[in-house]
Amino acid sequence: MSFFRDFLKMFKKREITLIESYKESDNVYSFLFEKDKGVSWLAGQHGLFSILHKKIKNPLKPFSVASAPSENVIRLTMAIGKEPSEFKQAMLELKPGMKMNMTGPVGTFQLADNSPAVLIAGGIGITPFRSMLKQLEAEGKGNGQPVHLLYLDSGKSYVFQEELDALAEHPSIHVSYLDSREMLEQELLKLSSQFKDSGKFYVAGPKSMVESMAAFLQKHQIPKRNIKKDSFFGY
Repeated sequence: MSFFRDFLKMFKKREITLIESYKESDNVYSFLFEKDKGVSWLAGQHGLFSILHKKIKNPLKPFSVASAPSENVIRLTMAIGKEPSEFKQAMLELKPGMKMNMTGPVGTFQLADNSPAVLIAGGIGITPFRSMLKQLEAEGKGNGQPVHLLYLDSGKSYVFQEELDALAEHPSIHVSYLDSREMLEQELLKLSSQFKDSGKFYVAGPKSMVESMAAFLQKHQIPKRNIKKDSFFGY
């Protein structure tokens, strides 16, 4: 049934209107769009977004929706460096009232019910996890099965840190800020030993990081069926 819903969503394109945009950190920006009636998604899903205000070579890109379904905005948060791609330069040109196209959101990168969860975020891979954790809070499920967020950022910028710290006040939500691969692997060894086959592991971030973390987990007896991956590509 979920596949059928996603299939239909892929044919439904809608315009979304920018409310505001702002810088989260030195190279991370958030863009908040109006959420019209009829727009829905599941926490962790991604949409396809296209530039409308100018012609560029590749106007369509996928991004996770960083806002929870319970929030009143569609939030896109992305890394934009000093030499941005044509797409991201066009994003920086957006002003309140300007529009983009959105298709979806779709995807199966979602929390499983009633299973301990380990969320592994690499850099801007934090975006789907913000959506998941904010939705848990909105649904009053912050006191349910344990959820451990392992947030790896070698630059220690940790986007959404204030929000994540507030979410971590819930008894079952735990947040660890890590700045090295070694620290991440140590935490994963502890949690994989603690949860064994009952835990679900979710990995989001750059493709190379996602693949290496999935291989590390399988090497340490985490079944492939218990690992979900969401790779982010540079634009």
